[in-house]
Amino acid sequence: MSPLPRFLRVRQNFPRPAPLDLRATLAAGFEKLRPVLRPGMSIAVGTGSRGITHIRTILTEVLALIRSTGAEPFLFPAMGSHGGATPEGQREVLASYDITEATMRTPIKASLDVKQVGTTADGKPVWCALEPLAADGIILVNRVKPHTDFYGDIGSGLLKMAVVGLGKRAGAAAMHLAASELGHERAIRTMAGVLLRETPLLGGFALLENQYHETAKIVVLPRDEMEQGEDALLVESRALLPLLPFDEIDLLIIDCIGKNISGTGMDPNVVMRSIDGYSSHLLRAGRPAPFIRRIFVRDLTAETHGNAIGIGLADFTTTRLARTMDAHKTFTNSLTALTPQSAKLPVYFDTDRECIDRALASLPLTDTTTAKIVRIADTLSVAAMEISEPLLPEAKAQPHIGALGELRPIGFGADGNLQ
Repeated sequence: MSPLPRFLRVRQNFPRPAPLDLRATLAAGFEKLRPVLRPGMSIAVGTGSRGITHIRTILTEVLALIRSTGAEPFLFPAMGSHGGATPEGQREVLASYDITEATMRTPIKASLDVKQVGTTADGKPVWCALEPLAADGIILVNRVKPHTDFYGDIGSGLLKMAVVGLGKRAGAAAMHLAASELGHERAIRTMAGVLLRETPLLGGFALLENQYHETAKIVVLPRDEMEQGEDALLVESRALLPLLPFDEIDLLIIDCIGKNISGTGMDPNVVMRSIDGYSSHLLRAGRPAPFIRRIFVRDLTAETHGNAIGIGLADFTTTRLARTMDAHKTFTNSLTALTPQSAKLPVYFDTDRECIDRALASLPLTDTTTAKIVRIADTLSVAAMEISEPLLPEAKAQPHIGALGELRPIGFGADGNLQ
């Protein structure tokens, strides 16, 4: 086995404002929507598959606020092809966050039946699920963050949820097909415009999270404020995106990937690899920081229910991940998104130790104890991480990085897996 450097646990000390009073913030923002709600109205509340902090609490409060007007809410999974593109699968995804009819005391309508509600000026079809379309109003709840597939003035948020989540698998497929021709931003904006005109979409709760994966801001955007309001929130969200603080990393170890972490399992904004493919060239050649030569993914999150989309961005993985992967869910999601390469399995071995050895052996290192290695839980959680000793000088040069212990050998169990 290759000798390994010692490791140190460190923390990035990002700015940390006082926690939000969720209940008061939601109630204050809801006043923007209260005037359009009436007793007896049926209100569809859409929620997605991302791992949003306090999502159950937030939804509980949103449902209570809607009921306070005399309106009658129900929940629906605002998802495209997630959960294997089945009602049962999408209910299962929500249940991962303890969002069920029993816990929320609210009906969940999960049908994937859709209707075409219009066509964009570019001639692209726009779809909406029948159950929310039949309601008197639709309210979306989603986090706003940079998109994983493109860089623009719009990201992943309420408008994308409208196009993909309201459109279910048909809407997701139509959006990705349009994006392949027109670009993501134009496809999302034009399709969202049709939905704003042709459906009872009332607005949404836009959530921002900070670098600690905590709720940083909640803004309620009525339908006529959704587009411009979300553009401004994306600028704030980019500033809050947690990033890896090193220029070059020989090996990045990611404990878990999953749909609750990112639409691509691991966030390309963090690992600097595109969902549409990446170069395995070992020379940096002007590529942006962090330049990561090898990525080893150890496992899937429980909440992803076997959907391993994004594993194609890794170079190495484990046999256990390969066996845990649900091929149907993964392939359905990747093909709907027109990214089959994101579902390709990398080289895999039985233990973490062998994966690390093989990864280091694939690098031009004469001494493996000089390897620059970073280990993170997932791409949402990069405040705390483990780094190898060769990265220590770079870490010490950054005042916002502090040590959480002492240098020690990396710990493997008797089974050859990281502890």
